[in-house]
Amino acid sequence: MLTKIGEIMEAIPVVDARTKCEAVDELFKRNPKLEGLAIACEDGSVALMMRVQFYQQIGTRYGFTLFMNRPVGVMSNSRTLLVDEGESITDVSIRAMNRPEEELYDLVLVSGGDGLRGAVSVRNLLLSVADIRTQVATFMNPLTGLPGNRIIEDRLQQTLGLEKFSVLYLDLDQFKSYNDGYGFKQGDLLLQATANLLSGIFGQPDSFFGHIGGDDYIAILHHHDYEECCSRAIEEFERLKRDFYRNEDLVKGAVSGENRFGSRGLIPLVSLSIAVVTNRSRHYETIDEIVEESARIKKRCKAVQGSIVVADGQPAARLGC
Repeated sequence: MLTKIGEIMEAIPVVDARTKCEAVDELFKRNPKLEGLAIACEDGSVALMMRVQFYQQIGTRYGFTLFMNRPVGVMSNSRTLLVDEGESITDVSIRAMNRPEEELYDLVLVSGGDGLRGAVSVRNLLLSVADIRTQVATFMNPLTGLPGNRIIEDRLQQTLGLEKFSVLYLDLDQFKSYNDGYGFKQGDLLLQATANLLSGIFGQPDSFFGHIGGDDYIAILHHHDYEECCSRAIEEFERLKRDFYRNEDLVKGAVSGENRFGSRGLIPLVSLSIAVVTNRSRHYETIDEIVEESARIKKRCKAVQGSIVVADGQPAARLGC
């Protein structure tokens, strides 16, 4: 996915500010699709001469006589938007759309380490923003805005090549009963709040955090030191969930509902299970092997009530309530 403005820039002719307007007129006539020119000023700055503005001025009653033998620098726009090639397309689009109305459709000039690199038309800029939004909708989970399954799969594939890794599958036990008792809207709020909490813990430079779907999340760490962050995740989740229950349910430590076997009764409060797969003592060749191992560990998590961490072949570490 293209995200940097430098990835969509195109070459733009550069002329000296002292170039006569008659030479610029000839250049535009030879290149009918040319939208504008970059103007190299004597002080080292860069200005812009758009085709439309050039002929608007030349086409006035005395414009031809007044300007044709004068340098193009006197007509150019010195307030042009000049951005670095590393800036994001979306950020540049916001700056471009905030320009004065008369400059709204001017080219955006792009600079790099060695000076002017090119330009981007407003048309290409807006098309690229639309493409980014489409791709984000495809690759990101619509509820939480976190990376979704396509990105998760790519990251898991990259993980296989790491010297050390810990893949954490996190899910909310008893979430269906919560949804049934409190409604889907409140359930979505709980999922979003949980996503914000966990991404703050696991979304670090040396890790990855994504939303598989529903109440299932995934974290990928580039090391085996998962204990502290897992403990923190569970402790903070146990505090967070209290804001999503009525006081009487908190006092009982359960809600009335239907369990997974179809019978009604008291269902425990939502808890957080974390199944951890590492390459500490086993080599994984494929993503499927990691997924299969995580499914085996998750079964052990489900067998214990309350928030819990289970890693590889280690005993379950129960936390929370």
